[in-house]
Amino acid sequence: MQMWNPWHGCRKISEGCRHCYVYRQDAAFGAAIATTEVRRTASFDLPLKRSRKGQWKYPAGSVFGLCFTSDFLIEEADVWRDEIWHIIRTRSDCSFVFFTKRIDRLAHCLPADWGDGYDNVAVGCTAENQERADYRLPIFLSLPLKHRLIIVAPMIERLDLMPYLVDASLVEEVSVGGESGKYARLLEFDWVKDLHTQCVRSGVRFTFHQTGSFLRKDGRVYNIPRMYQHSQAKKAGLNT
Repeated sequence: MQMWNPWHGCRKISEGCRHCYVYRQDAAFGAAIATTEVRRTASFDLPLKRSRKGQWKYPAGSVFGLCFTSDFLIEEADVWRDEIWHIIRTRSDCSFVFFTKRIDRLAHCLPADWGDGYDNVAVGCTAENQERADYRLPIFLSLPLKHRLIIVAPMIERLDLMPYLVDASLVEEVSVGGESGKYARLLEFDWVKDLHTQCVRSGVRFTFHQTGSFLRKDGRVYNIPRMYQHSQAKKAGLNT
């Protein structure tokens, strides 16, 4: 997946944001501008870049991860978003995916020709705890979308998603991850297994994409270096 961050910067809005990696990265690299200040980047039109021969730099079939150092639906980006929708329409031969904690703004941010969704856009709604799941997911399931993902990351407590998985055709995947960083909150492996069971029963694809820094399994707490968090999650054998 090619990361495409047309803007950078975000504001924390819920408990899942407490140890946001974007803030950590900005601090580590001594960013001159505060992370809370949302600004356009030099990559704003990345999918439209061409080679010296005039061909697309990113060929047909490319997958772009959109706004992973911000939130695609953040208010400060309202003035730029129509340009991004135009780029997405222009590159209908590519796929685009974004995750958001602001799903309650999506209806306001959709382009006029959205209809029941663009075929090449997948939207992931983040639900880090039960309170946020119960607020965001009913909104998420009511919106006109072709591709829906539920992103439980960072998973900070046990979740019951069964009420939102009743119609398996509405949700393509539930993806779970722990929190990374020095101050990351502990992920209980039993929470992950429970959510895996819910997805299997509902016929929804399940992915355990990241262990996080601290994982408790069979009574033992593991401190997992960042470079191994994805591979160790995969080794758990829960992905369907």
